[in-house]
Amino acid sequence: MGSLFAELARQASANARREVETYVREIPELGSLDLNSRARDETLEYSVWFRRRTLELAPDNGVLTDADLGYIASMGEARAGAGMSLDSRQRVLRVHTELMLREINEATEAQRGGDVDELMRIMSWFAPQGERGIGAYRQGFVTAMRRRLPYVEQVGLLARSMLAEDPMAAELALLTGLELAEHYEVTVIRVPDCPVGDRDLESGIETLVKTHRVPVTWRPERGGRGGELIALVPGGAGSGRAAPAAPDPLSAPDAAVSGVAGPDAALSGLLRDFAQALGRLCAVGTAGAPRSELAGALDRARRISRAAPLRPTSARLRAHTMADVFVELAVADVPFVDDWLRAVARSLEPGPDLLLTLDAYYRHDMNRGAAAEALNIHPRTLDYRLRRARELTDIDPGSTRGVRILSSVVTRSLSGAWR
Repeated sequence: MGSLFAELARQASANARREVETYVREIPELGSLDLNSRARDETLEYSVWFRRRTLELAPDNGVLTDADLGYIASMGEARAGAGMSLDSRQRVLRVHTELMLREINEATEAQRGGDVDELMRIMSWFAPQGERGIGAYRQGFVTAMRRRLPYVEQVGLLARSMLAEDPMAAELALLTGLELAEHYEVTVIRVPDCPVGDRDLESGIETLVKTHRVPVTWRPERGGRGGELIALVPGGAGSGRAAPAAPDPLSAPDAAVSGVAGPDAALSGLLRDFAQALGRLCAVGTAGAPRSELAGALDRARRISRAAPLRPTSARLRAHTMADVFVELAVADVPFVDDWLRAVARSLEPGPDLLLTLDAYYRHDMNRGAAAEALNIHPRTLDYRLRRARELTDIDPGSTRGVRILSSVVTRSLSGAWR
């Protein structure tokens, strides 16, 4: 064994203790190691073992055996069984990798550069075998979750790992039996009034998971009564629904949901089933992206859902895209413009249901007959209301200027942004 390997062997126990101390200090979920001597001893024993096993295999470029990988997997299984979160699991793997690399660097410096050949050998070993070890650890983690978590929670975990672009998603997909697609439509259903523990919500999510077999997760609003249902609906690369990469997270266009076969039909069915189960006001935003870019798509879909109007679930929910609300997205970031539109909305208050009338008018492409039918009023009553809106705002709803201003007033108002 050369000098670099000898130095690493000499420091193995001290380095292992430093790793355990770092876990306790930097990872809250492992702070209990200071109170649980058995768990601390097991963690320390594993840390020492891995370092010594590295020094046994690296000089001759040996590989981790099945028994080695089984031991590593058992550690991941034990951590998941104790309730460790995905975030903490990732931090454990990061801390372990960073410390191992630091130890190699420190040993090299202690030997004043050491033997370059030895350094190359241990680094060449560390990359592929470290990856195999991490894979085994993750597999053990997943095995424990299969026993510990109900299926709906497993699917939720898959959705969150995909949105976080966590490599563990591939393992969770195997766990849940869901095949990963290359592209997804990230759909955010905003529900502003849905208390934690709502049985309709829990039942609706379970139905979606079992019926549509897509990754779904619920994210409660911080300090509020509502939250967001996030669903990942697979879409083909050739469907035209995936947003190309762009520097600005709002600059990539997303196609509208049309209800045709394929991902559009899957999304329409999902929205229909969730609406029937929930029965509350919702707003839907959607954005497409390749699987490797889902975090950005989630940000777009969330912002779109916040700009989209809230609709009763008795109506057919529509998944809004950036093309539907790009004006409102821009307005939300310009307070003085938003204040001006809000003042226009207040001027409509004396009229009879003018906001809802304008909403129906614009949703039906200013077709008087269709709008009146949707409102269950006579076309002449519709004409009266439109004239009343013009009198109160000095803006003709049927003019280009009226469409630009009043349609934004309607959408901003119905989105709940001005509550």
